[in-house]
Amino acid sequence: MNRIITISRQFGSGGREFGRRLAQELGFEYYDKQIISEIAKKTSMSEEYIQEVIERKPHSLYPISFGHTFIYIDNYYPVHQANDIYIEQNRIIKEMAEKSDCVIIGRCADYILKDYDPFRIFVYADIQARLNRCKQRAPEDENLTDKELVKKINKIDKGRSQYYEYYTGLNWGDMNNYDLCLNTSKGNIKELVKITARLFK
Repeated sequence: MNRIITISRQFGSGGREFGRRLAQELGFEYYDKQIISEIAKKTSMSEEYIQEVIERKPHSLYPISFGHTFIYIDNYYPVHQANDIYIEQNRIIKEMAEKSDCVIIGRCADYILKDYDPFRIFVYADIQARLNRCKQRAPEDENLTDKELVKKINKIDKGRSQYYEYYTGLNWGDMNNYDLCLNTSKGNIKELVKITARLFK
């Protein structure tokens, strides 16, 4: 069976960078936004819409729809569309895991691949470290006040948590659901990758 590492992460924790560097260090395939692209190929939905849907809890009400234009309420998306995306996401993630050793970022991969015995990592950091990373790596965040940025971070994390809990029945970020919880607040991500990689060499 292929070696599979799944990375769940708080927004701004550096989890995506950690996962990418870990895949490079180990020579594993790295899957992140490719999952969104593959879902878009199989559905009539845009990558932007899919990305929005998989970071929100679906709404129980059906929206008014015209063709492929959908009206949603308070950032909640209709159950039928979200479920279609989740089913396709489930299939694609399993296909990727069956190809080779890999690192997969987010998207409930730890739960979807539970029968594949993945090594499940949760990456987190304190709010100040997350604020600093967001300002350094996202130009659109540079002009936000700390209060505005904290609000954005909390909103994104809440959406991820609700989506994860809706489809898995588990608590996102609960240490009992992971094999390793990694605090990147004070650590250098490159060094943390080298230390973590030893577990797989």
